[in-house]
Amino acid sequence: MKITLKTIADEAGLSVTTVSRALAGYDDVNEATRQRVMEIAERLGYQPNLTARHLRSKQTSTIGMVIPRTAYFADSFFMELLAGVGRQASAHGYDLLLSVQPPGDEELAAYRRMVAGSRVDGIVLARVLRHDPRIAYLQQANHPFVSFGRSETSDYPYIDVDGARGMRRLVQHLAENGHRRIAIILSPWELAFTTTRYEGYLEGLDAIGVQPDEAYVAEGDLTQQGGRDAAARMLALPEPPTAIIACNDLMAFGVMEAVEQRGLRVGHAVAVAGFDDVPAAAHAIPPLTTLRQPIYAIGCQMVDMLVRLLRGETLEHAHVLIEPELMVRASSGPQPAQA
Repeated sequence: MKITLKTIADEAGLSVTTVSRALAGYDDVNEATRQRVMEIAERLGYQPNLTARHLRSKQTSTIGMVIPRTAYFADSFFMELLAGVGRQASAHGYDLLLSVQPPGDEELAAYRRMVAGSRVDGIVLARVLRHDPRIAYLQQANHPFVSFGRSETSDYPYIDVDGARGMRRLVQHLAENGHRRIAIILSPWELAFTTTRYEGYLEGLDAIGVQPDEAYVAEGDLTQQGGRDAAARMLALPEPPTAIIACNDLMAFGVMEAVEQRGLRVGHAVAVAGFDDVPAAAHAIPPLTTLRQPIYAIGCQMVDMLVRLLRGETLEHAHVLIEPELMVRASSGPQPAQA
């Protein structure tokens, strides 16, 4: 016998409309009733007619996400974010359509295919650019989205981490350990968070009475190789830095390699710190001091916000700013006395 909404309604003693709205997760059905309906549906083996539902509602029950091809396998940031997005999408009854594209025109074309082809109901977006054509397109198309990060025109729903505040705290920590020659390897300038993290670094130096030195500032590409190359150039200076901050953990791992390649010890001769707190950071040798942004939890929260938008609800907090947590580990040990 085919199990229908009416079958569940008869079993639960409810109307078909109530059962339908309970299974769809609408807020006007109380939690106890929704749980009872879900249990009956699962026990009876109910399978919704998704094709009919999509035709009626013009919805796909799918969330879209595009990540850069260069970061797909190497960058734990995106793996953590993807895990959170995927988990929460499933919890809300949504599928996740993932596209892996090279940054630039091909990436933007993937967004256009998702939107123009009505493939997804909404989109989650990460690593926002200062002037982001993806956001401009989604706003022009009036397509629901939530971003991890904010551009210079942030009149859209986002979650972001207060990179400036985190960097100020990190510079203070290094200064408390005796460091004055503190360098930074920045992320690419087109990324929105690069500016705020650099501002926090400069404010941190100002707070400890240190003048910034252009020789101690480099731009990296968020890869381990990029961090290694930038750190090698800095460590070859006549007066090399005694502490190096990288704007993500992957570059920080490269910095640690460069320090060791010069026969120096991380956390002794040179302090190293990163940003993200990817899972590998705590298990590096030595463990990496870093600023933790809860990437997995942010992925989950982005989906929660997006689903509310898709239901026509008003977001109580459309702009969420999170303070990163300083994770002090052995890589940022005190400056040696001879330095």
